[in-house]
Amino acid sequence: MSDQAASAFSRRRFLNASGGAFLAPAVLTSAGSLLAQQKADSNETLKIGLIGCGGRGTGAAAQALGADYNSKLVAMADAFDTQIENSIKNLSTQFPDRVDVKPEMKFTGLDAFQKLIDSGVDVVLLASPPGYRPQHLTAAVDAGKHIFCEKPMAVDAVGYRVAQAAVEKAKQKKLNLVAGFCWRYSTSRIECYKRLHDGQIGDITSILATYYAGPVKVMPPAAGRPAGMGDVEWQVRNWYNFSWLSGDSIVEQAVHSLDKICWAMKDAPPISVIGTGGRQKKAEGGNIFDHFHCAYEWEGGIICHLTNRQITGCHNEVADNILGTKGRMVIGKGPAPFIEGEKRWRWRGEEKNMYDLEHQALFNAIRKGEVINDGDRMMSSTLIAIMGREAAYTGQKILWKDEAAGGEKKGANSSLAILSSQQDLAPDTLKFGDSFDPGTQPVPGMTKFV
Repeated sequence: MSDQAASAFSRRRFLNASGGAFLAPAVLTSAGSLLAQQKADSNETLKIGLIGCGGRGTGAAAQALGADYNSKLVAMADAFDTQIENSIKNLSTQFPDRVDVKPEMKFTGLDAFQKLIDSGVDVVLLASPPGYRPQHLTAAVDAGKHIFCEKPMAVDAVGYRVAQAAVEKAKQKKLNLVAGFCWRYSTSRIECYKRLHDGQIGDITSILATYYAGPVKVMPPAAGRPAGMGDVEWQVRNWYNFSWLSGDSIVEQAVHSLDKICWAMKDAPPISVIGTGGRQKKAEGGNIFDHFHCAYEWEGGIICHLTNRQITGCHNEVADNILGTKGRMVIGKGPAPFIEGEKRWRWRGEEKNMYDLEHQALFNAIRKGEVINDGDRMMSSTLIAIMGREAAYTGQKILWKDEAAGGEKKGANSSLAILSSQQDLAPDTLKFGDSFDPGTQPVPGMTKFV
């Protein structure tokens, strides 16, 4: 594997230049049910490059190949060569004629993403640990690539600004940018939120979203670390357990539920958030929490709760309860969403695979010369998740923006605004052999908002 410095890809350098996975096993959907059996509208073969070849990345590549008959996976990049080989083996069983990754198109190391982007691909799938997402998104946009960008899009405020600048540049270049907030492409959820916004349950009064699940990746004991392995490589191999790489569970996983809250609130940002969180089951190494509860306040005094937990042996549930003046909408309790109240309703249509649909939307837009850009909403949902995490980490009430009039700040809490945050969790330079202390687990009341 490559051990070249990532100093050229410093997050601060990207920021200055710009002015400013749902982790799941690879789901290799049936090609027979997708557009893979249909002829593409164009004879041009679209060359796909995958950055981040774990379970979610492999699944994204399968869905991309299934979405467009005349496409090929020609390049892959990952920090580790074993990830690439495992992914190729998995994908080749379903797409033997369209996984064509030559040895010289397999890129490894922390600089692998740039090599892939420079290799001549047309479409880039971004599925690496999200701490790297702002750099990868910026590089793909700078190179003029169409992009599928897995959520979340950043893990801190500095990364948010880098990625948001890339979103604006993608708009200028008329590049397709589809986000991995997959529920936005769900057939039943689209109908749900249409009915919600049409007023079928009246005015929203509150929302409770739960994301209770087991641990995604358990941190191994320090004794299992191979002799001579540097801090950075050890952390990247166990990326979910470190906030600078994953953003913690509220940002990396429960952000799906938060994105649905934002959808319900028509993607307007909240005013503020208070939150709690911590770790019930101790782990040797890592610095993330295993539970959060955040209460966001929107305009009109609407309180929306997001609560998530990743502890074995507990009740698991991923559900959304949206209360209104004329009823309630429930998603995730039972196989179909439903509405109770004055206008009762239950989804009875065909539920298509939302992962397939988001890639079909991307490739159809490319073929038709149209543009999809999910950038603004994907960045807003990401930052709102970071905002909630920081409320729980610090024990403080975090605002969306400074309470200001004429540029002058008001009140003691004005400095606790996520849009003014200067938090940068990542080091400026990264090499696998480097020593790097990512900080200990946050302590509410002691950890400071940056």
